[in-house]
Amino acid sequence: MKPIKDAEGNSINWINYKTGVRHIYFRMDADKRKATVSIEIKHLPKDTRLEYFAKFEMLKSYFSKIIQEQWHWQQKFYDEDGSEASRIMVELEPVNIFRQEDWPAIISFFKERIVLLDRFWKDVKFQFESGI
Repeated sequence: MKPIKDAEGNSINWINYKTGVRHIYFRMDADKRKATVSIEIKHLPKDTRLEYFAKFEMLKSYFSKIIQEQWHWQQKFYDEDGSEASRIMVELEPVNIFRQEDWPAIISFFKERIVLLDRFWKDVKFQFESGI
């Protein structure tokens, strides 16, 4: 992914993507069952987290226009630490990060989605920068 530029043509660390907005994270993850790309809203009081999620929901049609596939919108889920959070995510199944023959599919899955997610974020980030 290193040679791939962001939506504005700049070099970027895709693995450690910085949204620039506290408590909003872009995640790419793969394990022995699936690969996921997600936007997570975490580490906030419930009311504030739900307000951020509502902002994303207001942008859902624009998100769908850019991403061009159906993602799962979860107002409430529990992360690996058992903390309540919100997320918007898509999965690729069945793939296994430990099976080398799955690596091209996983890399392609990540690459296509994180680049589109970056394009979406560059257009809407300003709506989240001022907080709730």
